[in-house]
Amino acid sequence: MKILANDGIAEAGKIELEEAGFTVITETVAQENLINAINNEGYEVILVRSATKIRKDIFDSCPGIKMIGRGGVGMDNIDVEYGRSKGVNIFNTPASSSQSVAELVMAHLFGAVRFLYDANRQMPVKGVSDFKVLKKKYAKGIELRGKTLGILGFGRIGQALAGYALGCGMNVLATDINSGPFDIDVTVGGQKVSVKVDGVSKEDLLKKSDFLSIHIPSTDKPVIGAEELSAMKDGAVILNAARGGSIDEDALISALDSGKIAHAALDVFVNEPNPRADILSHGKISLSPHIGAATLEAQDRIGGELASIIKGHYNK
Repeated sequence: MKILANDGIAEAGKIELEEAGFTVITETVAQENLINAINNEGYEVILVRSATKIRKDIFDSCPGIKMIGRGGVGMDNIDVEYGRSKGVNIFNTPASSSQSVAELVMAHLFGAVRFLYDANRQMPVKGVSDFKVLKKKYAKGIELRGKTLGILGFGRIGQALAGYALGCGMNVLATDINSGPFDIDVTVGGQKVSVKVDGVSKEDLLKKSDFLSIHIPSTDKPVIGAEELSAMKDGAVILNAARGGSIDEDALISALDSGKIAHAALDVFVNEPNPRADILSHGKISLSPHIGAATLEAQDRIGGELASIIKGHYNK
Protein backbone atom coordinates (compact mmCIF):
# COMPACT_ATOMS: atom_id res chain seq x y z
CA MET A 1 0.00 0.00 0.00
CA LYS A 2 1.40 3.39 -1.03
CA ILE A 3 1.57 6.58 1.02
CA LEU A 4 2.34 10.02 -0.42
CA ALA A 5 3.93 12.26 2.23
CA ASN A 6 3.64 15.30 0.01
CA ASP A 7 4.98 17.79 2.56
CA GLY A 8 7.51 15.33 3.97
CA ILE A 9 7.64 13.14 7.07
CA ALA A 10 10.36 12.66 9.68
CA GLU A 11 12.73 9.82 8.84
CA ALA A 12 11.77 7.90 11.99
CA GLY A 13 8.10 7.91 10.96
CA LYS A 14 8.96 6.89 7.40
CA ILE A 15 11.07 3.98 8.63
CA GLU A 16 8.32 2.83 11.01
CA LEU A 17 5.81 2.76 8.17
CA GLU A 18 8.18 0.99 5.80
CA GLU A 19 8.97 -1.65 8.41
CA ALA A 20 5.21 -2.24 8.66
CA GLY A 21 5.08 -2.94 4.92
CA PHE A 22 4.00 0.44 3.50
CA THR A 23 5.67 2.21 0.60
CA VAL A 24 6.28 5.86 1.51
CA ILE A 25 6.97 8.44 -1.19
CA THR A 26 8.29 11.82 -0.03
CA GLU A 27 8.87 13.53 -3.36
CA THR A 28 6.61 16.59 -3.50
CA VAL A 29 3.95 16.64 -6.19
CA ALA A 30 2.88 20.09 -7.38
CA GLN A 31 -0.68 21.00 -6.38
CA GLU A 32 -1.89 21.10 -9.99
CA ASN A 33 -0.54 17.58 -10.64
CA LEU A 34 -1.80 16.02 -7.42
CA ILE A 35 -4.98 14.40 -8.75
CA ASN A 36 -3.17 12.65 -11.60
CA ALA A 37 -0.39 11.48 -9.32
CA ILE A 38 -2.78 10.05 -6.73
CA ASN A 39 -4.76 8.14 -9.35
CA ASN A 40 -1.84 7.01 -11.48
CA GLU A 41 0.29 5.83 -8.55
CA GLY A 42 -2.58 4.42 -6.51
CA TYR A 43 -1.91 6.34 -3.31
CA GLU A 44 -4.37 5.43 -0.56
CA VAL A 45 -2.93 7.70 2.15
CA ILE A 46 -1.93 11.35 1.66
CA LEU A 47 0.11 13.07 4.37
CA VAL A 48 0.34 16.87 4.36
CA ARG A 49 1.41 19.74 6.56
CA SER A 50 0.24 23.25 5.68
CA ALA A 51 1.50 23.62 2.09
CA THR A 52 -0.59 21.02 0.24
CA LYS A 53 -4.32 21.71 -0.11
CA ILE A 54 -6.82 18.84 -0.12
CA ARG A 55 -10.07 20.27 -1.44
CA LYS A 56 -13.34 18.87 -2.75
CA ASP A 57 -11.98 18.36 -6.26
CA ILE A 58 -9.40 15.90 -4.96
CA PHE A 59 -11.94 13.92 -2.98
CA ASP A 60 -14.28 13.84 -6.01
CA SER A 61 -11.55 12.86 -8.46
CA CYS A 62 -9.62 10.36 -6.32
CA PRO A 63 -12.00 7.67 -5.01
CA GLY A 64 -9.08 5.46 -3.95
CA ILE A 65 -8.06 7.74 -1.07
CA LYS A 66 -8.61 6.06 2.29
CA MET A 67 -6.83 8.43 4.67
CA ILE A 68 -5.66 12.05 4.83
CA GLY A 69 -3.20 12.87 7.61
CA ARG A 70 -2.21 16.38 8.68
CA GLY A 71 1.17 16.52 10.39
CA GLY A 72 0.31 19.27 12.86
CA VAL A 73 -2.76 20.90 14.35
CA GLY A 74 -4.84 23.10 12.03
CA MET A 75 -6.67 21.42 9.16
CA ASP A 76 -7.91 24.50 7.31
CA ASN A 77 -6.02 23.31 4.21
CA ILE A 78 -8.30 20.24 4.08
CA ASP A 79 -12.05 20.13 3.37
CA VAL A 80 -12.47 17.91 6.39
CA GLU A 81 -16.24 17.47 6.62
CA TYR A 82 -16.62 16.90 2.88
CA GLY A 83 -13.89 14.30 2.90
CA ARG A 84 -15.40 12.51 5.86
CA SER A 85 -18.76 12.49 4.11
CA LYS A 86 -16.98 10.50 1.39
CA GLY A 87 -15.81 7.97 3.98
CA VAL A 88 -12.20 9.17 4.16
CA ASN A 89 -10.42 8.89 7.51
CA ILE A 90 -9.05 12.40 8.14
CA PHE A 91 -6.82 12.99 11.15
CA ASN A 92 -4.19 15.31 12.59
CA THR A 93 -1.52 15.23 15.31
CA PRO A 94 -2.55 17.96 17.77
CA ALA A 95 -0.40 16.92 20.72
CA SER A 96 2.93 16.45 19.01
CA SER A 97 3.96 20.06 18.31
CA SER A 98 2.56 21.95 21.31
CA GLN A 99 5.87 22.33 23.13
CA SER A 100 7.69 23.50 20.02
CA VAL A 101 5.13 26.19 19.20
CA ALA A 102 5.12 27.37 22.80
CA GLU A 103 8.91 27.65 22.83
CA LEU A 104 8.89 29.70 19.63
CA VAL A 105 6.43 32.13 21.20
CA MET A 106 8.69 32.44 24.24
CA ALA A 107 11.65 33.08 21.93
CA HIS A 108 9.72 35.89 20.28
CA LEU A 109 8.75 37.26 23.70
CA PHE A 110 12.32 37.39 24.95
CA GLY A 111 13.44 38.89 21.65
CA ALA A 112 10.73 41.55 21.80
CA VAL A 113 11.46 42.88 25.28
CA ARG A 114 15.21 43.15 24.58
CA PHE A 115 14.89 44.35 20.95
CA LEU A 116 16.83 41.36 19.61
CA TYR A 117 14.74 41.31 16.43
CA ASP A 118 16.00 44.81 15.57
CA ALA A 119 19.51 44.47 17.02
CA ASN A 120 20.14 41.47 14.78
CA ARG A 121 19.23 43.60 11.79
CA GLN A 122 21.23 46.67 12.81
CA MET A 123 24.43 45.26 14.34
CA PRO A 124 25.87 43.85 11.08
CA VAL A 125 25.27 47.19 9.38
CA LYS A 126 25.98 49.73 12.14
CA GLY A 127 27.73 47.78 14.88
CA VAL A 128 31.19 49.05 13.97
CA SER A 129 30.34 52.68 13.26
CA ASP A 130 27.49 53.25 15.73
CA PHE A 131 28.00 50.77 18.56
CA LYS A 132 27.32 53.31 21.32
CA VAL A 133 24.26 54.65 19.49
CA LEU A 134 22.77 51.18 19.25
CA LYS A 135 23.62 50.43 22.87
CA LYS A 136 21.68 53.51 23.93
CA LYS A 137 18.82 52.67 21.55
CA TYR A 138 18.31 49.25 23.15
CA ALA A 139 18.78 50.40 26.76
CA LYS A 140 15.03 50.46 27.42
CA GLY A 141 14.39 46.74 27.61
CA ILE A 142 12.02 45.26 30.17
CA GLU A 143 11.78 41.97 32.05
CA LEU A 144 9.03 39.41 31.50
CA ARG A 145 8.84 38.52 35.19
CA GLY A 146 5.82 40.12 36.79
CA LYS A 147 4.17 41.03 33.48
CA THR A 148 0.81 39.62 32.36
CA LEU A 149 0.56 37.26 29.41
CA GLY A 150 -2.92 36.86 27.94
CA ILE A 151 -3.54 33.69 25.95
CA LEU A 152 -6.42 33.71 23.48
CA GLY A 153 -7.26 30.04 22.95
CA PHE A 154 -6.29 27.69 25.78
CA GLY A 155 -5.90 24.30 24.13
CA ARG A 156 -2.74 22.21 24.18
CA ILE A 157 -0.48 24.93 22.77
CA GLY A 158 -1.93 27.67 24.96
CA GLN A 159 -1.48 25.51 28.05
CA ALA A 160 2.10 24.62 27.08
CA LEU A 161 2.84 28.32 26.64
CA ALA A 162 1.29 29.07 30.03
CA GLY A 163 3.65 26.56 31.63
CA TYR A 164 6.71 28.30 30.20
CA ALA A 165 5.41 31.77 31.08
CA LEU A 166 4.60 30.78 34.66
CA GLY A 167 8.08 29.32 34.96
CA CYS A 168 9.44 32.75 34.02
CA GLY A 169 7.42 34.41 36.76
CA MET A 170 4.75 35.89 34.50
CA ASN A 171 1.09 36.23 35.39
CA VAL A 172 -1.14 34.32 32.97
CA LEU A 173 -4.75 34.93 31.94
CA ALA A 174 -6.65 32.86 29.41
CA THR A 175 -9.75 33.09 27.26
CA ASP A 176 -11.24 29.97 25.73
CA ILE A 177 -14.59 28.40 24.82
CA ASN A 178 -14.60 27.03 28.36
CA SER A 179 -14.72 29.81 30.93
CA GLY A 180 -12.15 28.41 33.36
CA PRO A 181 -10.42 28.63 35.76
CA PHE A 182 -8.00 26.13 34.27
CA ASP A 183 -5.76 23.70 36.13
CA ILE A 184 -2.51 22.94 34.32
CA ASP A 185 0.61 20.99 35.23
CA VAL A 186 3.93 22.86 35.16
CA THR A 187 7.15 20.86 35.28
CA VAL A 188 9.73 22.44 37.61
CA GLY A 189 13.01 20.66 38.29
CA GLY A 190 11.59 17.39 37.02
CA GLN A 191 8.54 17.65 39.27
CA LYS A 192 4.99 18.44 38.18
CA VAL A 193 3.26 21.27 39.97
CA SER A 194 -0.47 21.96 39.50
CA VAL A 195 -1.19 25.65 38.85
CA LYS A 196 -4.51 27.42 38.41
CA VAL A 197 -4.87 29.88 35.50
CA ASP A 198 -7.69 32.40 35.65
CA GLY A 199 -10.20 32.36 32.80
CA VAL A 200 -11.42 35.82 31.77
CA SER A 201 -13.60 37.32 29.07
CA LYS A 202 -12.01 38.40 25.82
CA GLU A 203 -12.67 42.02 26.79
CA ASP A 204 -10.79 41.64 30.07
CA LEU A 205 -8.00 39.73 28.35
CA LEU A 206 -7.42 42.63 25.97
CA LYS A 207 -7.50 45.23 28.76
CA LYS A 208 -5.27 43.42 31.24
CA SER A 209 -2.58 41.82 29.08
CA ASP A 210 0.88 43.28 28.62
CA PHE A 211 1.45 40.57 26.03
CA LEU A 212 -1.27 38.83 24.01
CA SER A 213 -0.62 35.50 22.28
CA ILE A 214 -3.14 33.99 19.86
CA HIS A 215 -3.71 30.22 19.73
CA ILE A 216 -7.05 29.62 18.02
CA PRO A 217 -8.13 27.65 14.93
CA SER A 218 -8.52 29.30 11.53
CA THR A 219 -11.42 31.76 11.30
CA ASP A 220 -13.34 33.33 8.42
CA LYS A 221 -12.43 36.83 9.59
CA PRO A 222 -9.85 38.33 11.97
CA VAL A 223 -10.50 37.94 15.69
CA ILE A 224 -8.18 40.86 16.39
CA GLY A 225 -9.01 44.00 14.42
CA ALA A 226 -8.90 47.74 14.96
CA GLU A 227 -11.50 47.62 17.75
CA GLU A 228 -9.67 44.92 19.68
CA LEU A 229 -6.27 46.57 19.24
CA SER A 230 -7.65 49.87 20.52
CA ALA A 231 -8.95 48.08 23.63
CA MET A 232 -5.48 46.76 24.51
CA LYS A 233 -3.04 48.44 26.87
CA ASP A 234 -0.95 51.24 25.40
CA GLY A 235 2.41 49.74 24.48
CA ALA A 236 1.21 46.14 24.57
CA VAL A 237 2.83 43.40 22.48
CA ILE A 238 0.85 40.95 20.31
CA LEU A 239 2.00 37.57 19.03
CA ASN A 240 0.48 35.23 16.46
CA ALA A 241 1.73 31.68 15.97
CA ALA A 242 -1.72 30.28 15.13
CA ARG A 243 -3.01 31.10 11.66
CA GLY A 244 -2.52 33.95 9.23
CA GLY A 245 -5.61 36.14 9.20
CA SER A 246 -6.29 35.89 12.93
CA ILE A 247 -5.06 39.49 13.10
CA ASP A 248 -6.20 42.18 10.66
CA GLU A 249 -2.84 43.10 9.17
CA ASP A 250 -3.94 46.59 8.06
CA ALA A 251 -5.18 47.36 11.57
CA LEU A 252 -1.98 45.95 13.06
CA ILE A 253 0.24 48.20 10.96
CA SER A 254 -1.85 51.24 11.93
CA ALA A 255 -1.61 50.34 15.63
CA LEU A 256 2.16 49.85 15.38
CA ASP A 257 2.66 53.10 13.47
CA SER A 258 0.64 55.06 16.04
CA GLY A 259 2.51 53.51 18.97
CA LYS A 260 -0.65 51.97 20.42
CA ILE A 261 0.98 48.56 20.00
CA ALA A 262 4.70 48.53 20.79
CA HIS A 263 5.64 45.38 18.95
CA ALA A 264 4.24 42.39 17.08
CA ALA A 265 5.69 38.92 16.60
CA LEU A 266 4.38 36.90 13.68
CA ASP A 267 5.04 33.32 12.66
CA VAL A 268 2.01 33.17 10.35
CA PHE A 269 0.71 35.49 7.67
CA VAL A 270 -2.15 36.21 5.33
CA ASN A 271 -1.59 34.74 1.85
CA GLU A 272 1.20 32.35 2.80
CA PRO A 273 3.64 31.60 1.27
CA ASN A 274 3.56 35.13 -0.15
CA PRO A 275 3.21 37.52 2.81
CA ARG A 276 2.94 41.23 2.12
CA ALA A 277 6.16 43.21 1.89
CA ASP A 278 5.17 45.98 4.31
CA ILE A 279 4.65 43.41 7.08
CA LEU A 280 8.05 41.82 6.44
CA SER A 281 9.89 45.15 6.42
CA HIS A 282 8.13 46.81 9.35
CA GLY A 283 10.57 47.90 12.04
CA LYS A 284 8.36 46.86 14.96
CA ILE A 285 7.61 43.31 13.84
CA SER A 286 9.75 40.27 14.57
CA LEU A 287 9.29 37.50 12.05
CA SER A 288 9.62 33.78 11.51
CA PRO A 289 8.42 31.78 8.46
CA HIS A 290 5.71 29.55 10.00
CA ILE A 291 8.18 27.37 11.92
CA GLY A 292 6.22 26.84 15.14
CA ALA A 293 6.31 23.05 14.82
CA ALA A 294 9.65 22.91 13.00
CA THR A 295 11.84 21.28 15.62
CA LEU A 296 13.51 17.90 15.23
CA GLU A 297 11.73 16.64 18.34
CA ALA A 298 8.29 17.75 17.19
CA GLN A 299 8.76 16.32 13.71
CA ASP A 300 9.84 12.98 15.16
CA ARG A 301 6.76 12.95 17.41
CA ILE A 302 4.52 13.91 14.49
CA GLY A 303 6.02 11.20 12.28
CA GLY A 304 5.56 8.61 14.99
CA GLU A 305 1.96 9.64 15.63
CA LEU A 306 1.12 9.58 11.91
CA ALA A 307 2.65 6.11 11.61
CA SER A 308 0.74 4.79 14.63
CA ILE A 309 -2.61 6.07 13.33
CA ILE A 310 -2.05 4.64 9.85
CA LYS A 311 -0.92 1.25 11.18
CA GLY A 312 -3.93 1.18 13.48
CA HIS A 313 -6.27 1.86 10.58
CA TYR A 314 -4.79 -0.96 8.53
CA ASN A 315 -4.22 -3.19 11.61
CA LYS A 316 -0.57 -3.63 10.74
